[in-house]
Parts: sequence; structure tokens; C-alpha cells
Amino acid sequence: MLHLNINDEISELKAVVLGTAENCGPTPKPEEAYDPKSLEHILAGTYPDEKDMIEEMEAFAAVFQKYNVKVFRPEVLENCNQIFSRDIAFVIENKLILANILPEREKEIEAILHVLDRIPENDVVRPPEEVHVEGGDVMPWNEYIFVGTYTAPDYPEWITARTNKEAVDFLKKEFPHKTIKSFELRKSKNARENALHLDCCFQPLGKGKAIIHKNGFLVEKEYQWLVEHFGMENMFEITNDEMYQMYSNVFSISPEVIVSEKNFTRLNNWLREQGFIVEEIPYAEISKQEGLLRCSTLPLIRA
Repeated sequence: MLHLNINDEISELKAVVLGTAENCGPTPKPEEAYDPKSLEHILAGTYPDEKDMIEEMEAFAAVFQKYNVKVFRPEVLENCNQIFSRDIAFVIENKLILANILPEREKEIEAILHVLDRIPENDVVRPPEEVHVEGGDVMPWNEYIFVGTYTAPDYPEWITARTNKEAVDFLKKEFPHKTIKSFELRKSKNARENALHLDCCFQPLGKGKAIIHKNGFLVEKEYQWLVEHFGMENMFEITNDEMYQMYSNVFSISPEVIVSEKNFTRLNNWLREQGFIVEEIPYAEISKQEGLLRCSTLPLIRA
């Protein structure tokens, strides 16, 4: 049995589901793109090759092995992109919440049934149908749960709006002892402006630090709340271009160890200056699909 335990983004990782790039299918047609960055690369002829993405994910798996993390992988489905396991489910405390994701991605959940079967039945929660939520928008942070959302009336028109007001209400009911803090995110058809998920513009780290991108937030006072909560001196503020490169989508294996993309020179130097161990891996091809390291993981147990 797996006894789930996730209370934050940084405690020592013991078990995780890492997605897979195997058999991820041909380059999608433009009308099949889920996000503006993928669309950009489809149209430019620079969409990533499966072989390169498999190599990048194996580099990530090797880091987990180095730190003795138990890694589960999804069953490989034919012609199915299963890289971003964070989208399909997330864990808070001892509960695994299945995401109500885009309907065409439902089969990705079936590919992790071998993991779900190890979790006590009462600990797997399927929200009601009207609740739209993806793991990239949900961050347990001690007594808080940070949630990225989009609640404007035009929500249904945005394929990039993944977590709705009903999700915030659902989390309040499910975790009444936590403070649910929601943040309106900027949605755009321009990949350089669009905050697909909260982890595309914000990420808390160990040692009281955090990465943030102001323009990802629609409401100034919500951004300011985070700045005051963490302290501006502890924030690494990223530029528009760095958000586009997915600088905030790194992944903490422990309070001291962070996995980051090897080209994130400015960030990686700053992290080392703050005393972190930075495990650099290549992940630039996968980033072309508007997702990076945090998106590729579904943490199950942190110490």
C-alpha cells in the first residue's frame, strides 16, 4: 500500500509518478494543440521529436535514482502524449485528487491504475463534473493551498483556462482546515503572455525562497500578497522571456536540492548563491509544449 503524504512543495521526496514520452504520437495538427506554445512550434516546424524527449525524461529519472526516490511510470499508451503527469492528478495530505481534465486526456488516468490500485480506495477522490482542476494550478504549502484560477465569464472560451471557481470551492470543502488562497492568472493566445498554470509564473522553494513572474497574475494585490508572504528579498523575479522558457517550473527533491533546466543560467547561479544543490538536466525540447519539470511529476510521498 502507498500511504500518501504531501503537505508542501519541498519536503524530501520519497515516491513520485514521472510521465513518459514513449509512443507520444506524431506532431499534432495545429487545431489539436492544447496551448499557444505548442501551436507556435507546430507551425514553425520545431515541435520536439519523441527520441529527444525520451532522453530528457531519462535524465530526470536518473536524478531521482541518485536521491533514492521510488519512481512509478505510466503504462505506455499508443500515440498518446503522457509527459505531464501533474495534469491528471495531484496529492494533498493523504488524498489523491483526480483532475477533471480535457476529455481527450481521460485515458491518461487509466495508464496509472497500477499506482492508484496501491492507494486505499477512500484516499482517491474524483471531484464533481463541474469542478475543473489541474495539478499545475494547485500547490500545497503548509497551512495554505495556493490555487491558480481563472473566473471571468469568458472562462469556457479559453482552452488555456484549466482551473475554475468551482475547483476553489471544492478544495475549501475537501480541506476545511487549510486556507485556500486563489490567484487569477493571465490567459492569452500569445505564449509569451499566457500563464497556463500557477507553476508557470510562481514556485515556492526551500530556505524561504520563491520564483515569481508579476505579469502572470491578473490582480496586483494577489501578486503583492505573495511578495509580502515570502519577502521580496527572497524572490527571484523572472522576465517575460524567462517565463516563456518556463523558469518557474523547476522541481524540488528536498529543501536543499532542486532539479532545473541546464540552460537556466541566471536562475541556476542564483539558486547556488542561496545555498541550493542544483541538478541541471536538458529539458528544452519538452518545454516547447508549455510544460517543464514540475509538470512532468506527480509527487505521492514526501517525508
